Amino acid sequence: MTKITKHLTPPRIIALGFALAILLGSLLLMLPCSVRPGVDLQYIDALYTSTSAVCVTGLIAVDAGDTFTPVGQFILGALIQIGGLGVTAVGAGIILLMGRRVNLRGRNLVREAMNLDSGRGVVQFVRSIFATTLLFEGLGALLSLISFARTRPMPEAIGISIFHSVAAFNNSGFDILGGGKNLIPYQQDVLLNLVTCALIIFGGIGFLVIREMWSVRFRWKKFSMHTKVVLTTTAFLLIVGTLLLKATEDITWLGAFFHSVSARTAGFSTYPLGQFSTAGLLVLIVLMFVGASPGSTGGGIKTTTFFTLMQGIKSAATNRSEKAFHYAIPRDSFRKAAVITLLALGVVVTGTYLMTVFEPQLELRDILFEVVSAFGTVGLSTGITGGLSIPSKLLSILIMYIGRLGPLTIATLWHFTRGERTRYIEGNISIG
Repeated sequence: MTKITKHLTPPRIIALGFALAILLGSLLLMLPCSVRPGVDLQYIDALYTSTSAVCVTGLIAVDAGDTFTPVGQFILGALIQIGGLGVTAVGAGIILLMGRRVNLRGRNLVREAMNLDSGRGVVQFVRSIFATTLLFEGLGALLSLISFARTRPMPEAIGISIFHSVAAFNNSGFDILGGGKNLIPYQQDVLLNLVTCALIIFGGIGFLVIREMWSVRFRWKKFSMHTKVVLTTTAFLLIVGTLLLKATEDITWLGAFFHSVSARTAGFSTYPLGQFSTAGLLVLIVLMFVGASPGSTGGGIKTTTFFTLMQGIKSAATNRSEKAFHYAIPRDSFRKAAVITLLALGVVVTGTYLMTVFEPQLELRDILFEVVSAFGTVGLSTGITGGLSIPSKLLSILIMYIGRLGPLTIATLWHFTRGERTRYIEGNISIG
């Protein structure tokens, strides 16, 4: 394996690592000890579930609670944890636990995977990632236990609480409650709703932001431009999403807020989405497409990409330079944000078209919702996932994989040269 990866670029190694984790996970989920007696699990469904777990999506072809044994659910939780933290970060963490040093190549892989500016302090950053994850998931499990212990035997409630906390912090909408109802039975449980939202939000803003918030003791003036952009954009999307969902759907304010949070790549639901109006689903689609923040456990085009796009449009309309929070936005940021958004739209449009060909009996809005959910690694669905054909499931697997790695990372996998040495005279082209 070392010889194979020696000459591969960091994006290719990361992509290969996720692919191997998915394949290994699918084989482990097929083991007799992973599947409940009497359940006939097809390999395509095991592969789909493994992909959904590693890509921290939450879309399910089979119900995790009714299909898998406690061993299978533990494997599923481990896949979610690996997918949320990232294959490279987990690998580096294992090396550190073994008492070994992470070499320069390993540090570069972590830097590439976590969108770090430099390789300095990578080892310390990996340690902080594991400490942060342990802290949030531990607190989340303890608080969730209060709710689950009311309706489940204590040993079962403990297992469900731990799994739920891992899934929520890693922005994956899996549950092991059984019955395929997700969190609908707990839609009136204020504590569980708020704890889940808190785990999703902190998991979605990114480890860099959490680390910086702690280091400067939550003083706004000390925050970097990145942290300010992430926090303000996240708050804006959550508030607007809550208001629009409350205006379009017959749900409580708690339900509107929960789904506005969950649509940011988590995938939990306390109301059946199949009963949502087209307007409500459109709001969720936009939230899912934007997603979480860089260096987080979530997907989507990211909040910083959305913010940069809006600032670029504002700059073009007002003929003023792009700036925010008394900082100038880097010149190449708008171009990169536009490329990522166009690639993402290309994946969504192509995926929607192909799935309409594979599933002509389904409505366009349900298919579009499913594709965006897969790309944004969200896990929300209007209820069509289990009935998809094998070609549609394979397509969804590919879209989840692209969404987890990022469309720009996928595009760079085909970049064989170091750049062009020749330059051409600039021509004229009319825009707009």
